[in-house]
Amino acid sequence: MELDTSLLEWTRRPREYRVEPGRVEIVTDPHTDLWQRTYYRFRNDTAPVLQLRTARPMFTFQVKAEFNSAHRFDQCGIVLYLNADNWLKASVEYEDSHIQHLGSVVTNHGYSDWATTAIPAGVNTMWYRLSRRKDDFRIDCSEDGVHFSQMRVCHLLEGGGEVRFGVYACSPEDSSFRAVFTRLELMECQWPAHDGQPPDDL
Repeated sequence: MELDTSLLEWTRRPREYRVEPGRVEIVTDPHTDLWQRTYYRFRNDTAPVLQLRTARPMFTFQVKAEFNSAHRFDQCGIVLYLNADNWLKASVEYEDSHIQHLGSVVTNHGYSDWATTAIPAGVNTMWYRLSRRKDDFRIDCSEDGVHFSQMRVCHLLEGGGEVRFGVYACSPEDSSFRAVFTRLELMECQWPAHDGQPPDDL
């Protein structure tokens, strides 16, 4: 089901953007980022985030991201942002003329991590899927929108109940680029229940 972009809500609007049926365009402002503490010891909570609210315990959100980033740390992708200390994101982050980082960040109680893999700098399109099963989440990616690969399975300590999810784009250094999100879809959860060892009683 195509996601109704008129229902999306901003957490920090960029100066330049456009939201249309089936399409979101963000031009990043310089010095915008999402990161909390780990390794760098700084706290950056300035990236524009555009999201939909839901209390559905299980769903999958899918989107196509196209971008023309060309400066170190420029990034865009999907996000599930609850507040400054609790969120997750997945994106392609530009590094240099040779590589970019396809990766994900999970932030619980004010501490971020970062899991990445190197991809060619020439990649300028990526599809993402974010799937929820209560307070557990799975992120998948695809270069063609057909064949998806798992990037990560994770838990958000504050991820139960109502959540917000959507897209983001930012430029942590003195740069700017254009990110375009299309094919925004909300669907039944594409992450099947585990077929194997039964869960322990909690």
